[in-house]
Amino acid sequence: MTAKDFVVSGDGHLLEPTDLFVTRLPKHLRDRAVWEEDFEIEPFVEGGASVFRRLHTPGFEGWTVSRYRQTGGRTPEGDPEMILEDMDLDGVDAQVLHPNLSLFGLYSDNHELSIAHARVYNDYIAERFTPYFSRLAPTAPIPLSDIPDAVAEIERVAALGSRGILLPATPPKPYYSRDFDPVWAAAQATGVHVFMHTQTGGVKVDDTEAPTLRFMMEAAAQVNQPVTGKSASRRMMNQAVYAGFPPAQVICELIGGGVPERYPDLHFALIEFNAHWLASLVGGMDKCWTTGIGQDPDWWIGFWDDTRPNNDQPHMAQLFKLNEKWPFPLMPSEYVKRQFHVQFQDDPVAIACRHITGVSSIVWGNDYPHAEGTFRGSQELIAKQFAGVPADERAAILGGTLGGLLGFSPVTATT
Repeated sequence: MTAKDFVVSGDGHLLEPTDLFVTRLPKHLRDRAVWEEDFEIEPFVEGGASVFRRLHTPGFEGWTVSRYRQTGGRTPEGDPEMILEDMDLDGVDAQVLHPNLSLFGLYSDNHELSIAHARVYNDYIAERFTPYFSRLAPTAPIPLSDIPDAVAEIERVAALGSRGILLPATPPKPYYSRDFDPVWAAAQATGVHVFMHTQTGGVKVDDTEAPTLRFMMEAAAQVNQPVTGKSASRRMMNQAVYAGFPPAQVICELIGGGVPERYPDLHFALIEFNAHWLASLVGGMDKCWTTGIGQDPDWWIGFWDDTRPNNDQPHMAQLFKLNEKWPFPLMPSEYVKRQFHVQFQDDPVAIACRHITGVSSIVWGNDYPHAEGTFRGSQELIAKQFAGVPADERAAILGGTLGGLLGFSPVTATT
């Protein structure tokens, strides 16, 4: 990474206090609060992890991870000064910060519980991080289970200084629904932009296991068993095929529902999905509404009803006429280039396809401090993956696009 790089990570996480919600939620909700506990064991392997953290929340009860070990073995714990030190170590000038394990308790089918968690978290952000907003941009989670409450919370967090709101990747109803228009209008009016993080939403408080928890349990089972043809195939399908479905669905629903057309100043950032799938998505979306060479516009297909006259066949249609019914002035790929930003970490294919997707449509992030991210190795990764990328394109992907949206100034990090 060269000295002139201005780096804005679109994917960071702050580790909330483990008792944040059990101490701050309304008292009648505290028995259902998200909470975490640490416990220590003898390492499974020599020199391995000994401290683990268990999550308690509906749908994710028992989710356990080994503690994040940073430089010198320390754990960040959400301390903004420590986050800034780690950013300087990793060559990151500014960081978008999302919730950590509380992500799994913020978007459920119990609105009272979800909105209470969101308000507590957003108050905590305002109290703890406001002095650091010149380099840190924590997103404010907004449950969508009640639209008036969502609008009120957007207006409240914007007044507190938030520059981004965090909406669920799996919403309570499809994003093409016009019911969400007050949410988009409030976001655009207050100047905040929309972020959506992977594996959020869709939690039913009466479920014993959320889909994400089941997926992680299956992954652990695969690690602890010999690799077979079935397991190898399944891993590739999960990682290379199915993982792209949720963000692709979000983009299709938003564009198909006309949201970026009606709210042209609103931007959407999809976080921790990688972006290798984006080129095929924009190509496929445009192809839906384009009659190609050799496709006869007068080609009919359907079911012929012999009981009806030839000029009254309602089940027959000119198939490619549908291509001419796209209702918006821009093609889907043009909306992506104008208003969507998909964050990636270690994804050379995304960089190689930047001229198909649009340079501003991909943004970088290190997923700090998660073990699956690039923290502690970001400089090496950037140097390798951005070799040969023109300076203006490199600058846009690494920090210019997000920095411009969020108002970060390209200043050198403190040392």
